[in-house]
Amino acid sequence: MAPSTTVPTVADIEVPETLLKKRKQNEKAREERVAKAAAARKASRAKRVVIFKRAEKYVKEYLEQEKEEIRLKRAARAAGDFYVPAQSKVYFVVRIRGINEIAPKPRKILQLLRLLQINNGVFVKVTKATEQMLRLVEPYITYGEPNLKTVRELIYKRGYGKVDKQRVPLSNNQVIEAALGKYDILSVEDLVHEIITVGPNFKQASNFLWPFKLSNPTGGWRTRKFKHFVQGGDFGDRESNINKLIRQMN
Repeated sequence: MAPSTTVPTVADIEVPETLLKKRKQNEKAREERVAKAAAARKASRAKRVVIFKRAEKYVKEYLEQEKEEIRLKRAARAAGDFYVPAQSKVYFVVRIRGINEIAPKPRKILQLLRLLQINNGVFVKVTKATEQMLRLVEPYITYGEPNLKTVRELIYKRGYGKVDKQRVPLSNNQVIEAALGKYDILSVEDLVHEIITVGPNFKQASNFLWPFKLSNPTGGWRTRKFKHFVQGGDFGDRESNINKLIRQMN
């Protein structure tokens, strides 16, 4: 007969109540984390579908606008008239001059436009007030009407957002959604569309974008940089020619 032992087996040992509670809490927390992750994945998939559909809709809208423009040009030519396109709703403004010998009023306007450094650029809504402001600071800036390709390239390549007063790169759509989700702007394409069409939330979208920091143009500025563009210089309104300049600076 085997000698009796006083050492208890594993089955005989009771687990302390505190340890049981801790195990239950950990298990519950793990289940919550798994459920949360699954819900986040599902929401992310649904959001991607929404973003993709919106992007498709925007592409269709841009193509229709382009076709309508071509149709109107052809109709005008056939009738022996000239087609005058509608005035742009948005300007892209670039600062080309420093702070030396600048009067207080133009200095203040440049601050309001957030053009604090040379080669800084911003999108501005075209109104009577903004046109008057641009005229007052014309010797220090150049501006014009950006097209869709220019707006898209600027935001994708040089786009930074203002988050908690910090300059944050637009590396993913979450950055945009966190700041502009309440205005139904969820992705970079939404942001591009809001800027190019000057939507109802243009002000918020434009203010969210940190002023673009551009390089000097390839090949440099013109010899007479501080003359008006139409006189062979660089400052002032250059209409659609701004697109060529931005490509050289981007």
